[in-house]
Amino acid sequence: MTGTTGSVLSASGLRKEYGEGVALVRAVDDVSLEVAQGESVAIVGPSGCGKSTLLYLLGGLERPTAGTLELAHRRLEQMPEAGLARLRRRALGFVFQAFHLVDELTALENVELPALLAGASPRTARERATDLLEQVGLEDRAEHLPSALSGGQRQRVAIARALANGPAVVLADEPTGNLDSAATTEVLRLFEQLHADGQTLVVVTHDERIASTADRLITMRDGRFVDETKLTGGTQRTVAEIAGLDG
Repeated sequence: MTGTTGSVLSASGLRKEYGEGVALVRAVDDVSLEVAQGESVAIVGPSGCGKSTLLYLLGGLERPTAGTLELAHRRLEQMPEAGLARLRRRALGFVFQAFHLVDELTALENVELPALLAGASPRTARERATDLLEQVGLEDRAEHLPSALSGGQRQRVAIARALANGPAVVLADEPTGNLDSAATTEVLRLFEQLHADGQTLVVVTHDERIASTADRLITMRDGRFVDETKLTGGTQRTVAEIAGLDG
């Protein structure tokens, strides 16, 4: 059921199809999901199972073929594109595997860009971006272009950018997929801190380390949810514990 009390993001009967006839592909097949305020949800599954497509649907980056979708109690699937774009800027933060930073902008300029696009004053956007870079431990890299940053640093800039407008939900698609082990640990610690601070997170990942820090783990296969495990209160592990277990 869509719109359960306490949920900030909800989907019911969500479906996404490509092609038609014998070429029809159902990438997401009758998926329903409720995400509570402050909850961290990890979605795992084999390549091609529909995880990233689902994330794009949840973020309004793609339109569903069928089903309903709500963000902060506002229906998304039939919202006009202009209104959907405004809602994405104000209520959602996106973190991608490939970072998607603007190469010509400094770290600080990349982080302040969403606030400027949402109508914030240059001063407010700059102050917010400066605070966020400090939060992710990159205040000393504020004037560096992405090309001068390591992969882990670029992803931390991308996470800071995702937080620029105080989003209701951060959606992350394989946020550690392009990172080495040390950089992955940095990003894991940052996601753990965001979760502790009450940020709502939905993370698509192949990395069991980041999945293990979530409240809830959902397994997806062939466009459907096939298993769900609550990790809070017993199975959930901190990054420090994961690092210890990993040797």
